[in-house]
Amino acid sequence: MSIRNLDKAFNPASVAIIGGSQREGSVGNVVLKNVIDGGFGGDIWPVNPKYRFTHGLQCYPATAELPAAPDLAVIVTPAQTVPQIVAELGERGGRAAVVLTAGLTRENGLRQKLLDAARPHLFRVIGPNVLGLILPHARLNASFSHMNANPGGLALVSQSGAMVTSIIDWAADKQIGFSSLISLGDQADVDVGDCLDILATDPQTRAILMYLESIPDPSKFMSAARSASRLKPVIAIKAGRHEQAARAAATHTGALAGMDAAVDAALSRAGVLRVEYLEELFDAAEITTRFRPQQHSRLAIVTNGGGAGVLAVDQLGDTSGTLAELSPQTYAALDAALPPTWSHANPIDIIGDAPPERYTAAVAAAAADENVDTILVMNCPTALASPIDAAKAVAGMAEKGKIAGKPVLACWLGDHTARAARAELQKAGIASLETPGDAISAFGFMSSWSRAQAALSRVPESGADDITGQRAVVRRILKAVADEDRKMLTEPEAKAILAAYGIAVPKTMTAADIDEVEKEAEALLGEADNLVVKLLARNVSHKSDIGGVVLNIHTPAEARAAAWGITKRFKEAYPEGMLDGFAIQPMVTRRHAVETILGIARDPVFGPLIMFGAGGTAVEVLRDTAMALPPLDDILARDLIDRTRIGKLLEGYRDVPPADIPAIVAALQGLSQLIVDFPAIQSLDANPVLASSTGIIALDARITIDPARVDEPGPNRDLPIRPWPSQWRRTIHADGLMFDIRPIAPADIRLYPAFFEKVSQEDIRLRFLSPRRHFDDAMLKRLTQIDYEREMAFLALTAGKEEIAGIARLAADPDRLTAEYGILVRSDLQGHGLGKALLELLLEYARVENIGSIEGHVLSENRKMLALCRELGFKIHRMTDEPGVSLVHIDLATGNGRSAAS
Repeated sequence: MSIRNLDKAFNPASVAIIGGSQREGSVGNVVLKNVIDGGFGGDIWPVNPKYRFTHGLQCYPATAELPAAPDLAVIVTPAQTVPQIVAELGERGGRAAVVLTAGLTRENGLRQKLLDAARPHLFRVIGPNVLGLILPHARLNASFSHMNANPGGLALVSQSGAMVTSIIDWAADKQIGFSSLISLGDQADVDVGDCLDILATDPQTRAILMYLESIPDPSKFMSAARSASRLKPVIAIKAGRHEQAARAAATHTGALAGMDAAVDAALSRAGVLRVEYLEELFDAAEITTRFRPQQHSRLAIVTNGGGAGVLAVDQLGDTSGTLAELSPQTYAALDAALPPTWSHANPIDIIGDAPPERYTAAVAAAAADENVDTILVMNCPTALASPIDAAKAVAGMAEKGKIAGKPVLACWLGDHTARAARAELQKAGIASLETPGDAISAFGFMSSWSRAQAALSRVPESGADDITGQRAVVRRILKAVADEDRKMLTEPEAKAILAAYGIAVPKTMTAADIDEVEKEAEALLGEADNLVVKLLARNVSHKSDIGGVVLNIHTPAEARAAAWGITKRFKEAYPEGMLDGFAIQPMVTRRHAVETILGIARDPVFGPLIMFGAGGTAVEVLRDTAMALPPLDDILARDLIDRTRIGKLLEGYRDVPPADIPAIVAALQGLSQLIVDFPAIQSLDANPVLASSTGIIALDARITIDPARVDEPGPNRDLPIRPWPSQWRRTIHADGLMFDIRPIAPADIRLYPAFFEKVSQEDIRLRFLSPRRHFDDAMLKRLTQIDYEREMAFLALTAGKEEIAGIARLAADPDRLTAEYGILVRSDLQGHGLGKALLELLLEYARVENIGSIEGHVLSENRKMLALCRELGFKIHRMTDEPGVSLVHIDLATGNGRSAAS
């Protein structure tokens, strides 16, 4: 249901406290006092049959006696009474409640009764089992928190009420304020995704902080998080990083926590910055709201103390950032300004007696270096120079926390001496941290957030034309396996699927018995010097564990002996098992090759994941793997490689040349496309995959499937992120002109300037309802980086050219009841029917996506658009609250337009 009927709950004019009391120690008493003491300016209506008045307010015996339906109800009554109260509120016209009461569980059936009572009225429930809802700007503290929160720009969404109270307490002395604090509890109805949708467009909220233990609806969460992250920083703590904590989180929330690697992959892909500790939430919020994401994360350090610089560099290795390599011009500038004893390296140690002028010269040189993205300025107190004078000098160089347009972080070490210096820096907008560790952590937040924001902008395609024929090959293999009611593919079947999606595999022959092994070995030894004989048995996953792989075979007789030994060991391990035969293949050896693993895994929450890391038989011991959500493009695939330790090894070292990393990237993209195309695949291990300078080759492979899903078409509905919907590409003819139509992609931002040059100011005014001369970079990114779960934009390109002729856009509300459309056709191409073709395409798309209706705001003077809407079945209504604007509306469920209320 998403944000429907939640608007008044987050901006209420009246609040009813059901179960409000004056009995000391009761939750109803604490909540009612908090609402009153918080200074809420709207109506406060206690409901409790025991009182006529409480805390100086009239108390009502039942919800039916209230003067009106409350915008927000706060329920603190016994669990068994809650469903009936919700039903009564809904019948009265109420639409939202915060249920503090615990004990409404699946086991006792009360949770379902609560939802059943709410559903007929589209009534929204926050909870049950919550601390409450705190809206500082509305002066509403509808909670049993021990203290109120200060107003500010941070929103907190937490699945733990205890975390909310702890954060309020911790933030109070630090003068940190909040726009809202939402305790979600059991998330029977309203969940994290709903809150993200509400807060994304809240003008009071500069950044969103989350404490998560579980994510019950991953697709909804990802869509909401990606939408919010495009507008403001979203920062999360996700509990359950380790197995025992994950089990505790699952016990607490009653929901699966998911693999931590999957959570990391999901949050990063959603543009969310993940931190580990509560205190990091606020430091991360300060950094991400202060600076924009960076393309690179290269740090220059200027310090008057070598030891402090060394500590900072040491901790830099724990982040995704790097130490900048200074240019020759920077070294020359530093040599001219600093004493001969300066460090001649980064960190730039300007010596302990550094006066303010030395600081400004070093910082200016670092800021001018194109290899530097961020500057960390450090100061250790000495009797030789004033820390405050140094701070004033650096502060004087800054403009909104930047020097030469680059972010600046400051770390003035110490306490007593450093306080005044930090105040000077903060007045200039420079982020000031107390220790080298804090400073590097802040830089790490900026680096990780920038990487997450970059991943957010990637929109890989849903299909590749060059593998269309290979899909049929894979489909036949999977169908044959399913017809035999098998879940695990044989090694030759698995390798055939890898080969179909572009991953090289060695030639593999199969043999049903020992005699055939000898025969096939004789044939293969004409092509290879050495062979490998492997066990084929459908109930054996890891052949090496039982001696099912024999290497370095030089003759047919050795192959026969190997097969005999494999048979003996198999019978010892599986006395009742069935041996299907043997696989014989050339033994592949490559100089300087690195063993890697590529795979597909399934997370119980986020679904399919692409895996890469160090391979071989010790893969579980090495534990050097990273995961990413499909679909992947080349940038995301390379990022996946870079997040592993073995990724550094693959870049080459000493006399070892770099591995063919583009081949690994292509293989990862192949696996990504495979899981997009075939939802039946449950897991895949290609291990080992040898990677060397001459390419990659998968020596072994294992695939399991769900036979019941073999006939299910792609794209895979389990993906929490929709791929670029290539199936909507088409060519249209309009009045003798031909246009290529396709969904928009982030790379299309480069096409917009030329397009707008050919659109008149009058056409822009008619499209955007007001004059507009400039579209900044942030606006263009919002137009081109869209979430296909909620939005669609079709580009019409002049046939054979990368020139935009027209754009049609559809943005659905989160619950997909209504979508708003917009169309803009290049001024010199109007009158050919392109606008009509684009609007018809939007209607077709909306019907396929089960969107309830389409509407749009059209200037009443835009007669051509209004005439087109009438022709296609829209109803038109002049809006009384917006003179000169008409609302056009079509109900897609019936195909009819309807008059819209103003």
